[in-house]
Amino acid sequence: MHPTRVIAHRGASGWAPEHTETAVRLAAALGADAVEPDLVATRDGVLVVRHDNELSETTDISDRTELADRRRTQTIDGIELTGWFVEDLTWAEVATLRARERLPALRPLSARRDGRDGILRFADLLDIADHTGLDVVAELKHAAHHAAVGLPLDALLADAVAGTHWASSERLTVESFEESALHAVRERGVGARLVYLMDDEGTAADLAAARGDGDETSAPTYAEQRTDAALAALGRRVDAISVAKSVLFARGSGTLEASDLVERARAAGLGTMTWTLRPENRFLEPEHRLGAHEAAWGAWTTEWLMLASLGLEAVFVDHPDLWRRLPER
Repeated sequence: MHPTRVIAHRGASGWAPEHTETAVRLAAALGADAVEPDLVATRDGVLVVRHDNELSETTDISDRTELADRRRTQTIDGIELTGWFVEDLTWAEVATLRARERLPALRPLSARRDGRDGILRFADLLDIADHTGLDVVAELKHAAHHAAVGLPLDALLADAVAGTHWASSERLTVESFEESALHAVRERGVGARLVYLMDDEGTAADLAAARGDGDETSAPTYAEQRTDAALAALGRRVDAISVAKSVLFARGSGTLEASDLVERARAAGLGTMTWTLRPENRFLEPEHRLGAHEAAWGAWTTEWLMLASLGLEAVFVDHPDLWRRLPER
């Protein structure tokens, strides 16, 4: 069995603001195998490395008086959001922004780096990956939403890698919570590995939209897509699944146990990845929290070793060095 690969979640985002050059280069230095950039698009079709298309959580845009008039409210994947959206700005405007820590109360040391880094384009990140040797696991964010406003992420990604070794590289993986976006990438000739992201609950946005008016009640849920029959069908369409880590735990007889999903996925020909491993109490299973403070580190080694025993293809972690410090397994 191949050892579990370490994917730095938005870079070494436990130590530096996510999706910054600092976080990506630090991830490489701390032993990550790959970096996960989330991709959204500007008004003029530039792929930007941000987790959300709403920018106020991770940049200083709310302080930019010259962009105050861009604040608005819209509904994305059924959720109403108010803020500043990347698709309303040109790359030249986004390039003036500075990155901030998303979780300053939990990660004050990282927050000290606020303002030091700018915003990366996907092309910038690919250059850094080439210089550091990191593989890239790129997530297409809100693909249906972007397509609806004339910014198809599959086409923009294909354009970004065209003419480069990334277009057919084993070092590139594309993932999405919307399976249709993955196939659109493949149809454009990109030879990346395809990974379907699955939350513990809810329904994929593209499936809900396909059933009319975004009605989730008539579309299969992520849980229903994890039955043996559904996994077998997925195994004919994608290379792996990546699930919320809560899916890999089961509670039987009052104790926390590992679920059988990895074994069932393997039987369907699928690799399994999981997200996101973090040491803070806020993100650990209740059984592994120590004390009441959300920012305190709990029994993260206990939880991570349970996951390490499952034979996962890869784990997404905010602190790549912590995974490397686990005992031999």
